[in-house]
Amino acid sequence: MKRNNFKEKTDVFFDLDHTLWDFERNSALAFDKVIQELALPFSSKEFLEFYVPINEKYWEWYSGNFVSREQLRVGRVSDTFDALKYRSTQQEIDNVILLYLRYLPEFNHLLAGAHELLEYLTPKYRLHIITNGFSEVQRHKLSNASIADYFITITDSENAGSKKPNADIFNYALSSAGTNAKNSVMIGDNLIADVQGALDVGMDIIYYNEFKKPVPFDVVEVSELIQIQTLL
Repeated sequence: MKRNNFKEKTDVFFDLDHTLWDFERNSALAFDKVIQELALPFSSKEFLEFYVPINEKYWEWYSGNFVSREQLRVGRVSDTFDALKYRSTQQEIDNVILLYLRYLPEFNHLLAGAHELLEYLTPKYRLHIITNGFSEVQRHKLSNASIADYFITITDSENAGSKKPNADIFNYALSSAGTNAKNSVMIGDNLIADVQGALDVGMDIIYYNEFKKPVPFDVVEVSELIQIQTLL
């Protein structure tokens, strides 16, 4: 693992989902509520077995501009119903989408060590968010999880008009924060969106590699958020 000295940095940029906010846990809880409310003929566990990889693929397509926001929202649910061999109506798909986006921000479990890390970093650095998520949903997540006040700026793909790993969203975030790549470090869990995207604009990166995946880049990595305290 590469070692960097980040002590001279002034600004720390975080990804949100899968980095601070426990997306998989919160998403599962939201779908459990949706499926029960709509009395769908399968369990949330059965639904998620197909939905999780389908959703991941749609986010990859969305980040690469291969699908639109609406195609992501509809396609990941429609394709999951198809995988379950459930003949759904368009109204059912629309209801799942509507209720899921309504309930998702109600569940606000953070990943282990997130609060402690933010408390540790706040007196030392200016903190920011860069996320590909949608503005309204992401801001509700931050607020409901009681971590919004840690961040000076929040950049998302809607207000930036661009998505990670595109350089435009990173440059927009840096400009909004009043800083530059040299003085900044990015912390995120996605090798393409966060790691490659940050490196492409000259930002240092701390890769949150929770599942200890093989890393094709020479970057600093941690498997637990709390380990970042030894680096910053």
